[in-house]
Amino acid sequence: MSQVPDTAIVSTSPTWGERARLYLDVTRPRVIALVLFTGLPILALGREVWPSPWEAFWILVGTALAGGASSALNAYVERETDARMARTRKRPLPAASVVPGAVLGYGLVLTFVSAVILAWIGGWLAALVALGTIVFYVGVYTLWLKPRTPQNIVIGGAAGATAPLIASAALDGTLSIQAWILFAIVFLWTPPHFWAIAIYRKAEYANAGFPMMPNVVGDQPTRWRSLVYTLLTLAATAVPVLLGDLGIVYGVAALGLGGWFLWSVIVSMRTRHPSADRRVFAVSIAYLFLLYLFMMVDLLLPW
Repeated sequence: MSQVPDTAIVSTSPTWGERARLYLDVTRPRVIALVLFTGLPILALGREVWPSPWEAFWILVGTALAGGASSALNAYVERETDARMARTRKRPLPAASVVPGAVLGYGLVLTFVSAVILAWIGGWLAALVALGTIVFYVGVYTLWLKPRTPQNIVIGGAAGATAPLIASAALDGTLSIQAWILFAIVFLWTPPHFWAIAIYRKAEYANAGFPMMPNVVGDQPTRWRSLVYTLLTLAATAVPVLLGDLGIVYGVAALGLGGWFLWSVIVSMRTRHPSADRRVFAVSIAYLFLLYLFMMVDLLLPW
């Protein structure tokens, strides 16, 4: 009887590189990149000089690890509901590509390391803000608000807006007015951003048992609420110009980008079709990225 050579045996175990990719995916790196980008302007906003590259690097690393910890712990808690939604069922945990206990430990390690780095580079206030963000996102938003109230993303959106607060605390040991303004922009931007995808994915959220705003009050009332928060977002984006922290380049960009974002919301209200809401979701991401990009451009200009 012939035997199969050892060289013909193919291992189904993932390689170290594949494992690393799975654990990176658990942290949702694209989300973290956008969150970090919203914290970048505070490195110079309201300050006479930029921090050293060394200081800025470790502040961003600590903030990124805190974001990764939040995502990993969220993924652990929501692994069963993620499996019931088309947009999340292919994530590592619901797809059974990683072990739940390992992801829990991974999230706790990231939490510890982020706190240590931020305490070392910026002091205990920065570490406490990061830890508070993780606790709020996982304990308050994920476990309590999200399965209980349609206001979940309105309140829970605060967790995704703290990057400027962490950076400000690490730089100066205080939470500056400029950091709170940048926090407010993301906080107010979050509801129209998430409600757009909640309308488009309404059936999936219902299947997962989440009382998202469209499932509770209907699509059009949700769009009206999105309009209100969009207008509040545009008002908040004007504050840095009024305070003199940013100039004409950012001001013109904020006006034009704000008009684009607002028009996408108005179109969704007029067409009343989920495809328009999906476009609002896409526009909202581009809007936030470009808004903060022009903040950085304005801050880097010599005048």
